[in-house]
Amino acid sequence: MSPRRNRPRPDDAAPVDGDRVRRGVESVQSWRDGEWQVRAIPGGAATKTYRCPGCAHEIRPGVAHLVAWPADGRGDLTDRRHWHTGCWRARDRRGPAVERSRNAPRYG
Repeated sequence: MSPRRNRPRPDDAAPVDGDRVRRGVESVQSWRDGEWQVRAIPGGAATKTYRCPGCAHEIRPGVAHLVAWPADGRGDLTDRRHWHTGCWRARDRRGPAVERSRNAPRYG
């Protein structure tokens, strides 16, 4: 008797759609400020540097993250924002990040 295989054989596996892997998986999420189209971007598909609106830090190429835009369909490509996954999940619990110049006072 041979041992049981838990992994599918390569010939049994469904083909992977490379374009879908690069684009990520899309969903609609409801938040206090409305409904948002949200797409998870896998790390290998991220090729540019973006600025996360939640923390104002960079999202470097190769880092998995989310892209969100209003689900109402009235926006255009400029309404898309790239977020760290944790920042997107915590956005109801904290205010928007404020960008300051190097010489600006931190408090006051």
